[in-house]
Amino acid sequence: MDWTKMILPIASGFAITVILMPLFIGYFQMKKYGQEIRDEGPKWHNVKAGTPTMGGVVFLASSIITAIWVSIWQGEMSPSLLISLFVLILYGLLGFLDDFIKIFKKRNMGLTSLQKLVGQIVGALVFYFVFLYEGNENVLNFFGLPVPLTIFYGLFVMFWLVGFSNAVNLADGIDGLVSGLAIISFSTYAVIAWYQNQIDILIICLSVIGALVGFFLYNRKPAKIFMGDVGSLALGGLLAGISILLHQEWTLLLVGFVYVIETASVILQVASFKLTGKRIFKMSPIHHHFEMNGWSEWKIDGIFWLTALVFSIITLIICLN
Repeated sequence: MDWTKMILPIASGFAITVILMPLFIGYFQMKKYGQEIRDEGPKWHNVKAGTPTMGGVVFLASSIITAIWVSIWQGEMSPSLLISLFVLILYGLLGFLDDFIKIFKKRNMGLTSLQKLVGQIVGALVFYFVFLYEGNENVLNFFGLPVPLTIFYGLFVMFWLVGFSNAVNLADGIDGLVSGLAIISFSTYAVIAWYQNQIDILIICLSVIGALVGFFLYNRKPAKIFMGDVGSLALGGLLAGISILLHQEWTLLLVGFVYVIETASVILQVASFKLTGKRIFKMSPIHHHFEMNGWSEWKIDGIFWLTALVFSIITLIICLN
């Protein structure tokens, strides 16, 4: 795939998002549909109440439309691309329902944890069976070492997709953070897909990158719109799926290092409070801890993005040598 063809999905994803997003924001503002702020969150986040959300609807639609038409045009429509889009759509739909209940029911809790979990597991199982249908084996690539897992690989797939879907969702707490992190993550996998000559996966990565860059123009601080669960759950599930399709599962531990740390901070906080009655962090996920220590959102964004970039570069050095 030459450079001119690589620019096409980025430009398409970007253009569709930039064109549609102002219309989406305007509609939400007109209808007064906005984000409900958690009572236990930082008090200064109260000024964000009413900000339009569910922006993920636009950049997901942009990514899907772009990936499909570019793939058809270039003759790269494959089961790998289709199952990636399936994960993106299903996890996005779960997030959409969650956001819809929060906004239109005017309560800050959407789907129950069990409802989301069941949906995520179903999506992971469908992904797994298509993965096997394509001729892949139940073998986990663990830092370059093939580890046969037999049927337990299916459990790993479920854990990977559900875990990272929720991990990206946890990281989505301040303006622009996940947008920037996801651009870095998908850019890393775009390089790996290009190196492996998996053009179908490259196309969807580039489509998402273009759409996210367009979204970031409206999501950077001060955010004009939030991505909502519809965006974060879908992005996390897709990242996990792509790492599996590229047979580079372990890379997500580095590429997604920030997501892992965000999740670990929540687990440690809950465990510490239940066991000792004390909190390790002022607030979790950990980006809120830094907020409570006086860091600006831009400072947190910058340091977290830099961390993600460093670990992604390390990943590429390992994978491409």
